[in-house]
Amino acid sequence: MSTETGGRFESLSTDSLSPSRAVALAGVLVLTYSYVSVLYHVTDVVGGSSRLLLVVAGALAFASVVGYFVGLRTAVGVTAVLVTGGFAAYVLALPQSQLELLTPTRLVSDTVALLTGLSILRLTGAGVWAMAVAPGPVFLSWYLAVRRRYVLSVGVGGVALGLFVLTGDAGQLATLVGVVGATAAVAASTFDRYGAGVAQLDVMAMVLATMIVLAATISVVPGAQGSPLLPDRGSPTVEGSLVDAQDRLDVVGSIRLSPKVRFTVQSPRSSYWQTAAYDRYTGDGWVRTGNTNEYDGRLRGPPGSSRTLVQQVTAEGTINILPAAWKPVEIQGPIATQSQVTMQGGIRPNVALREGESYRVTSEVPLYTTEQLRRSGTDYPDDVEQAYLQLPDSTSDRVRARAADVAGGEDNPYDKAVAIEQYLESEKRYSLSVPQPSGDIADNFLFEMDAGYCTYYATSMVVMLRSQGVPARFVTGYTPGQQVSEDEYVVRGLDSHAWVEVYFEDVGWVRFDPTPSGPRQTAENARVAEARQNGESGVDVEGSATTDTATPTPPSSEATNDSANGTVTPPDALAPSGDGLNSTPPAGAVPGVTATTADDDGLPGPTLPPRRTFAVGLVALVGLAAGARRTGVTERAYRALWLRYQGARRAPDEDAIRAYRRLEYLLERRHRPRRTGETPRSYLRSLSRVGLADEAIRVGEAYERARYGDGVSREAADESIAVVDRLVRESTPVVGRFLRR
Repeated sequence: MSTETGGRFESLSTDSLSPSRAVALAGVLVLTYSYVSVLYHVTDVVGGSSRLLLVVAGALAFASVVGYFVGLRTAVGVTAVLVTGGFAAYVLALPQSQLELLTPTRLVSDTVALLTGLSILRLTGAGVWAMAVAPGPVFLSWYLAVRRRYVLSVGVGGVALGLFVLTGDAGQLATLVGVVGATAAVAASTFDRYGAGVAQLDVMAMVLATMIVLAATISVVPGAQGSPLLPDRGSPTVEGSLVDAQDRLDVVGSIRLSPKVRFTVQSPRSSYWQTAAYDRYTGDGWVRTGNTNEYDGRLRGPPGSSRTLVQQVTAEGTINILPAAWKPVEIQGPIATQSQVTMQGGIRPNVALREGESYRVTSEVPLYTTEQLRRSGTDYPDDVEQAYLQLPDSTSDRVRARAADVAGGEDNPYDKAVAIEQYLESEKRYSLSVPQPSGDIADNFLFEMDAGYCTYYATSMVVMLRSQGVPARFVTGYTPGQQVSEDEYVVRGLDSHAWVEVYFEDVGWVRFDPTPSGPRQTAENARVAEARQNGESGVDVEGSATTDTATPTPPSSEATNDSANGTVTPPDALAPSGDGLNSTPPAGAVPGVTATTADDDGLPGPTLPPRRTFAVGLVALVGLAAGARRTGVTERAYRALWLRYQGARRAPDEDAIRAYRRLEYLLERRHRPRRTGETPRSYLRSLSRVGLADEAIRVGEAYERARYGDGVSREAADESIAVVDRLVRESTPVVGRFLRR
């Protein structure tokens, strides 16, 4: 390294790339990869991942060049230009409706929201935001690494990664990778500065392994999206993550049923009680994009004909939702002043409803005929196309091909939706006990899984429809529940459900439900009966114990005529009751083991730990190995084994030499080491005064002939081996002490 006058510039040559410097640069690159991988995932979901890679590569190349010629102040200025220009590009890419809401107050509130758990994927222009943010930290971090300012470089990269940890987008793996890279860079830079070299890499390995194992087993970031690496001991409670999910919904594995009553509904007609709709598919779950606005009066209804439906909802326990038939247009009651409206048209509360609290909600339920849906065009509004045709770039070709095989022959969106709905109903079994897949949910369900529950069915149908150019979205809520009187319904946790809504011109969103209702309804009825028999609390309210549990609805191919309007209501009956995504397993169910449906013909097998658990175990082993090497345990263990076992026979001279070396090591531990300049013969004769046998001296003589003379016979070599083996056996306690030291 050389320095110009005034210390402004530093130049680097290839011969200055010491091992420690190479490790430091590699660590910075690993840290950069950790936060760029988060941005890559964002752009993969919304489109544009290849452009992001070009932007990152350009920033690295630019930093590599200017790092030789530009001072730190100039580099900071370049970074400020990159960040400002990126933010301007993001703002200009926002839709006009979003720009009108972009006030200084809103900017501050959105920034605070990002820093307290608002996922980047919730931003309408998430892809543009990711490409706008990427160049700044990548350029400055790598520039500082080129200039050997490793600690500052790690600081810049750490801030970028920390931002994504706070938003919840940096999962546990990305965070651990970043921590490993940062620690390696800082440690190697210390070695480089103080000349310790790579001889201390075992110390670095111990520190990194400790950090990774601790981070994998202890959550230190409140609200972080990472899940523990060790597997759960039972199936999760999922009603909260499905129905109460605010902005992000992750698809999980096995689920359990809860028979507890959540709320009751007084309504002249049954319906699916919707709680949320999600537009952005991430491959492993769903995200609700856009901001929410305070509810301030009547909302817009569907674009076509509709029928007014008034519902009175009463909480039977604490709930954080406002269930309503689609499409809600007005809410009345104390909760109205503390409610928000999502960009997807739903209503949700700012505070929880407690037991006994109620509200009145008015919905305008779309009215249509099957022929009207079949004739519906495909000239969708721009905002509908942009939000509800989105698929990740990584969506597999075989998913698109399967959708084309199933629905490609149909000439209108309605028949495509029916074809996919019927295909999923008939081809997949219903089961609450499934292993959580890794990778894309739709791809796994269509090609790797034999069974699943509503989340898998609905996700796969939305993905297949979108690949066919049909706008669709993932919806959560509850099915009608148990009808206890002419206009009253009791809704339990096991009625929680997920379904699909498809957009039609002049009609709006229409419900489809690909989940088979028969096996689900049977399991739910059995669970309620079991709970009643066991005397569980919260299973019934007044009147629910004396009526049938399930509330039947018309089959999907039928419709209910509305004589006043001359139209028909949407087919409501694809799934009369929900998935029961909740707390207690059905009788005989084994958490974590696949399938308990009637047509199961195999025995359940054990569940293997997830790959992340194996990864953490491997890291722990590496750390233990590094610690053992550092403390000399590995060397002592090797020496103990080498002392005890001569090994396979070789040439006589070589065997005689090896036998003597074992003897000398044994005597060194028992008495003293051989002094400098002391011959083996003199060494052994001096020890004979403390009881060393004459046969040990003969081992030394054989060594001298093998090493310096005309060699030894096979018999002499074997005698040396036998003598040393016997002396080692007699010294077993000494060998044990070696292993303990």
